[in-house]
Amino acid sequence: SGAVITGVKTARGAFIATLDGDGQNDPADIPAMLEAAIAAEAAGPKPVLIAGHRVTRKDSEAKRWGSRIANNVRARMLKDGTPDTGCGLKLFRRTAFLELPHFDHIHRFLPALFIRAGGRVISVPVRHHARTRGASHYGTWDRLKVGVVDLVGVAWLQRRWKVPQIDSNL
Repeated sequence: SGAVITGVKTARGAFIATLDGDGQNDPADIPAMLEAAIAAEAAGPKPVLIAGHRVTRKDSEAKRWGSRIANNVRARMLKDGTPDTGCGLKLFRRTAFLELPHFDHIHRFLPALFIRAGGRVISVPVRHHARTRGASHYGTWDRLKVGVVDLVGVAWLQRRWKVPQIDSNL
């Protein structure tokens, strides 16, 4: 996530798309995600996050089960309504991302953070391929340990921030 934060800060485009470097995300899904973001913005002024949803995952059974459990726990705690926050394929406005609090592993919690900032999350189905390169940097227990600490931290952030409401009569 440090790389994501650095990349977004350095980028100059209005929209940013993120994807994992292991070949599992398909860059061909990005144009449809951009169209979804533009359509969502036309419907209202809230910042929008387009989050990929790997409907047909090409991972091991153990990885899919672990992800399913983690997504259920996260969804219950954070109430972000996102079925697959572990998907690396996401698209958002650069300016909206830069207003979020930044921390390591932020990518797993972008839906909750966008909602916390008054935004919306739209999940779209994306393709998912078997890993073609690289190796995971986390095993199940490492991911669990880091994930629990970050989950508690994001839940804490949610409870301490409310989007200011502006009276249109002023």
